[in-house]
Amino acid sequence: MSASEQGPNIKYGENAPKLDKAQLQFMKLIEEQNLDRVQKLKRIRRNNLLTAGALGVSVLAIYGYSIFSVQQEKFLDDFEEPKKVSS
Repeated sequence: MSASEQGPNIKYGENAPKLDKAQLQFMKLIEEQNLDRVQKLKRIRRNNLLTAGALGVSVLAIYGYSIFSVQQEKFLDDFEEPKKVSS
């Protein structure tokens, strides 16, 4: 982990609480569980962003296709038969 991802360093000085071995092991266990939780949340967020992007692109594609097809219909509706030339 980089320094920006870790918590701040706290210096207690003389009045630092003394922790026994069980408390230290429990703190390490909690830190590992928290790291796993953070990684899981990052993965879920990335997947959500990819899904949102894919949905957005598909909506824009459908919208663009609809506009294109309506323009073609108007073009075909405006078509007039050529006038006959009499000789």
